[in-house]
Amino acid sequence: MGEVEPGPAGPLEPPEPPEAPASRRPGGIRVLKRNMKRNGSRNCLNRRSRFGSRERDWLREDVKRGCVYLYGADSTTATTTTTTSSSSSSSSSSSDLHLVLCTVETPASEICAGEGRESLYLQLHGDLVRRLEPTERPLQIVYDYLSRLGFDDLVRIQEEATNPDLGCMIRFYGEKPCHMDHLDRILLSGIYNVRKGKTQLHKWAERLVVLCGTCLIVSSVKDCQTGKMHILPLVGGKIEEVKRRQYSLAFSSAGAQAQTYHVSFETLAEYQRWQRQASKVVSQRISTVDLSCYSLEEVPEHLFYSQDITYLNLRHNFMQLERPGGLDTLYKFSQLKGLNLSHNKLGLFPILLCEISTLTELNLSCNGFCDLPSQIGNLLNLQTLCLDGNFLTTLPEELGNLQQLSSLGISFNNFSQIPEVYEKLTMLDKVVMAGNCLEVLNLGVLNRMNHIKHVDLRMNHLKTMVIENLEGNKHITHVDLRDNRLTDLDLSSLCSLEQLHCERNQLRELTLSGFSLRTLYASSNRLTAVNVYPVPSLLTSLDLSRNLLECVPDWACEAKKIEVLDVSYNLLTEVPIRILSSLSLRKLMLGHNHVQNLPTLVEHIPLEVLDLQHNALTRLPDTLFSKALNKLNKLEQLEELNLSGNKLKTIPTTIANCKRLHTLVAHSNNISIFPEILQLPQIQFVDLSCNDLTEILIPEALPATLQDLDLTGNTNLVLEHKTLDIFSHITTLKIDQKPLPTTDSTVTSTFWSHGLAEMAGQRNKLCVSALAMDNFSEGVGAVYGMFDGDRNEELPRLLQCTMADVLLEEVQQSTNDTVFMANTFLVSHRKLGMAGQKLGSSALLCYIRPDTADPASSFSLTVANVGTCQAVLCRGGKPVPLSKVFSLEQDPEEAQRVKDQKAIITEDNKVNGVTCCTRMLGCTYLYPWILPKPHISSTPLTIQDELLILGNKALWEHLSYTEAVNAVRHVQDPLAAAKKLCTLAQSYGCQDNVGAMVVYLNIGEEGCTCEMNGLTLPGPVGFASTTSIKDAPKPATPSSSSGIASEFSSEMSTSEVSSEVGSTASDEHNAGGLDTALLPRPERRCSLHPTPTSGLFQRQPSCATFSSNQSDNGLDSDDDQPVEGVITNGSKVEVEVDIHCCRGRDLENSPPLRESSPTPCSEEHARGLCFGIRRQNSVNSGIVLPMSKDRMELQKSPSTSCLYGKKLSNGSIVPLEDSLNLIEVATEVPKRKTGYFAAPTQMEPEDQFVVPRDLEEEVKEQMKQHQDSRLEPEPHEEDRTEPPEEFDTAL
Repeated sequence: MGEVEPGPAGPLEPPEPPEAPASRRPGGIRVLKRNMKRNGSRNCLNRRSRFGSRERDWLREDVKRGCVYLYGADSTTATTTTTTSSSSSSSSSSSDLHLVLCTVETPASEICAGEGRESLYLQLHGDLVRRLEPTERPLQIVYDYLSRLGFDDLVRIQEEATNPDLGCMIRFYGEKPCHMDHLDRILLSGIYNVRKGKTQLHKWAERLVVLCGTCLIVSSVKDCQTGKMHILPLVGGKIEEVKRRQYSLAFSSAGAQAQTYHVSFETLAEYQRWQRQASKVVSQRISTVDLSCYSLEEVPEHLFYSQDITYLNLRHNFMQLERPGGLDTLYKFSQLKGLNLSHNKLGLFPILLCEISTLTELNLSCNGFCDLPSQIGNLLNLQTLCLDGNFLTTLPEELGNLQQLSSLGISFNNFSQIPEVYEKLTMLDKVVMAGNCLEVLNLGVLNRMNHIKHVDLRMNHLKTMVIENLEGNKHITHVDLRDNRLTDLDLSSLCSLEQLHCERNQLRELTLSGFSLRTLYASSNRLTAVNVYPVPSLLTSLDLSRNLLECVPDWACEAKKIEVLDVSYNLLTEVPIRILSSLSLRKLMLGHNHVQNLPTLVEHIPLEVLDLQHNALTRLPDTLFSKALNKLNKLEQLEELNLSGNKLKTIPTTIANCKRLHTLVAHSNNISIFPEILQLPQIQFVDLSCNDLTEILIPEALPATLQDLDLTGNTNLVLEHKTLDIFSHITTLKIDQKPLPTTDSTVTSTFWSHGLAEMAGQRNKLCVSALAMDNFSEGVGAVYGMFDGDRNEELPRLLQCTMADVLLEEVQQSTNDTVFMANTFLVSHRKLGMAGQKLGSSALLCYIRPDTADPASSFSLTVANVGTCQAVLCRGGKPVPLSKVFSLEQDPEEAQRVKDQKAIITEDNKVNGVTCCTRMLGCTYLYPWILPKPHISSTPLTIQDELLILGNKALWEHLSYTEAVNAVRHVQDPLAAAKKLCTLAQSYGCQDNVGAMVVYLNIGEEGCTCEMNGLTLPGPVGFASTTSIKDAPKPATPSSSSGIASEFSSEMSTSEVSSEVGSTASDEHNAGGLDTALLPRPERRCSLHPTPTSGLFQRQPSCATFSSNQSDNGLDSDDDQPVEGVITNGSKVEVEVDIHCCRGRDLENSPPLRESSPTPCSEEHARGLCFGIRRQNSVNSGIVLPMSKDRMELQKSPSTSCLYGKKLSNGSIVPLEDSLNLIEVATEVPKRKTGYFAAPTQMEPEDQFVVPRDLEEEVKEQMKQHQDSRLEPEPHEEDRTEPPEEFDTAL
């Protein structure tokens, strides 16, 4: 850096470090020029490239200050490096990077002046690069970008703006970056040896050769850029290798009088580049030039030599109007018929385009037009005009002059009514106005347009319908009214209507004409009645699913040609016999209703698919699968049968007559007898899981077609080895794995445990990943996540590896759950780097932590999600959804936001045809339509919370919340529960990747985190006592990282047990002993133990688990004899102990104990200090004593965990507030053999001591006798005084 001019620093200059002065720039811009090493994997900067502490101090003074990373031109070659000096100079400049300190008010012109640049360039998401206007403010652009992503705090926005990793999303260049691949596709040029003609009469001469557009351009004189140029059209021609000369190509035009030019190149790389690009041109049959997505501001000059161009694609550029090669010069292409200028952000309609009279196709979508000029009526040959994604509200009358116009697209504009100009455009047959602002459907306007046949008004604001007269409309055949707000719809006047889409409205009643009706899609409404008159004799497909129908409409039963009928998810109680007697019906969907019985079939029907899942069927008619009167099987053509979720006990044996049946799904019933389906010749898939099967009758030979047999969930089914051998040839056999016997009958209670299942389905890769950490943040919480990449597996795996670390960092910076969860998603979005530019993933994150905000709760659950992954909490047996589905179909607010930002939503409800999600991690190129800001919800966990279910989109598409909860509530193993959910989803037809995680919660008495009633814990300085204690111990807290763990629960016991425990902690630190004073402190309570109103003291024995390997000082317990009746494996002792010690010095300052205490203290309590034991974690901050917020946050950080604690030799950190407790006192007495605690010697680190419940009383009695034998005889009550007592142990 240069020298600093004398004088005070300006408003934009931080204080200059004396060892690193910098030169002052014009306008007060502070520039730090460094050669910064790039990260090749992400194309971002390493941490060492960030600026120093003085620059950061300058930024902290004002949030409007910041920095802009200014990159050099990033020039790369396609294959090998070129030999030109320009390429080498540009590549060398790519290593230069400037750090410019500025404010949000600093314009680009000021930065350019300080840098000596002509312009600045902005690149978003590694895609297009546009030139910044001189008045644009780069830092404000960055701040606005981060704000729209979801960052709210200005300080955090300032911090994120200084992060070099942000360059993968937004980047500034001092020079326009140019990639060699792009340059080759736009223009190839150079000075080469050229020979004209096929014969050798002409000599080789050096000439300027240019390949641009559809022509080869050869100058008549060397280095001539203007003069006479020889043009060789290449479309339809050919390119050949010249064998007699190395690296030479022969370019020939098409036609009888074809000309040929031979060009000799100097290197193989140049030869290959020219051959590759010229081969694309000669292979065309139409003169088409595609220059889309090249960040062009003007048309290349040499392109105008290609006068044969008929179609020019300039989509996704930044074309300017008034430039030498701007849009105003396109009229020079005399044969141009098709022009694509979409996504150029023009703002104003280029009027000179109206002079290109040869145009037949013009695409001007997504350019921000607010109106159209009247001159557009001059394009008399125009046949296709696309104006989607603009801000148009009206169309000019002159547009009616375009009598050849057959296609007009004005979707996703701001029209509030159908333009009247449609009446003049008689060649149009479609009104395509999806995504506009229409609120009234006026059939009278459509009646006046006799030429219109198709009407697309989906995703408008339609609420009502207006009929001006009763005159029928005989020309409209297709109507699309999806995703509106209609409550009643009467289209009976459209007597020629063939197809109607009206899904996802609020319809209660629907009336149609059935003269020409062929297909009707009316799912996801509130329909109670559907009236069609007359009976639709041409109807083939009817979808009335997800409504409130109580019966199948009569007209549907009488339709003679109906092939597909879907009435699932309704309120049907019976199935009309006329439906099952239809001679045309091929597919019948009756699932999720209340059907109790099926009618008896009489005749043969051609039904191929029958879905009866989730009804109330208790039995099937015995004659359902038998032969009809015509001696044909009634369901002879049946191929798929779904009977899941009913109450069936048997399946009729006559099912063996269905010779074409290949799929039988009957899980979740009460079937006890295996159906006779193994004789069917075409059976492939059989699902009889979750039934009451006891045995299987197997034929001598299984059908060779059987591929999948699911028998899981049949608890009474026992398969012999012979049966398993017969089933061995089946591709997929699913049976329950019998649990392995265990010798340890005592299971240590935990607060949560999880199980995960992922299934790929019929896809060849698994694009779902999960995150599960039962001990997160040093054991004080848990984190669970689900990530679904839809079609990519890279992003879910990246998020699985990085998101927990990001959460840990954010938790240390903020205690607000909304803040740190939102920042976790936003930072993870940034950390995806280049992988997140084109790929995206749904994400769900659940964080369980101690609830510091609500003292009545022990833990709180915070859930954040983007995309379609969801979490459901089971509370009291009822599902409680905790997440939000961000999709166009299920979130009208998000759909409106995307519409307002002029995204193109395709007919399959996908943003720009890519994804149905409106919020995701990744897919940065779809900004601002796709955002990473999550939905966040927090809830305190209670004793009623049983489990938490996390699932991806495929799981919740096939399972309802209630069904998922009921399916796994009573499953003991969380892994088995997760597998069951995935199996259920696949049984319901899920063929995609499916992932499920089940987290069992144990927030009950054993999970209590409060301090017991009336008990107090010692303060940070130690115990207070009127007695003098010999050899006061040094307090220490065992750490889980050193192999020592301590667990406490509030399980009640009436026994009083004492034992001696070997040392497990270091004694290298000195601290206040037991002779210091007690500090008064408030108690922490949970919802299970509210604060008592009386001041009575109640003893509450605790269950403590002490586990230890050999202590750090090498001393172990000297008690080599194990206690009788105690199950031991060496390193863990599990006993119930009653904790009580000597009374403190300042005990008289505490409230006196009432004599009428319901639980009187024993003699040991009369002489000792009573204190409670609560659950112990490896991080104790914020639990024992009240602390300041900053101090709590610092103690959560691993880097600052030593600030308020003592570091022991075993590596653990002990906060001062928790430096004394029961475990410390017990474990800090390695040199004494007497006292209240004794433990057997630990023989092996892997072993444990366990007290079985049946031996509990006996063990306690023996240990009490062991204690009494060591104590001296107690003095009489009348002789007892209060002299200073002496103990030879810590207690």
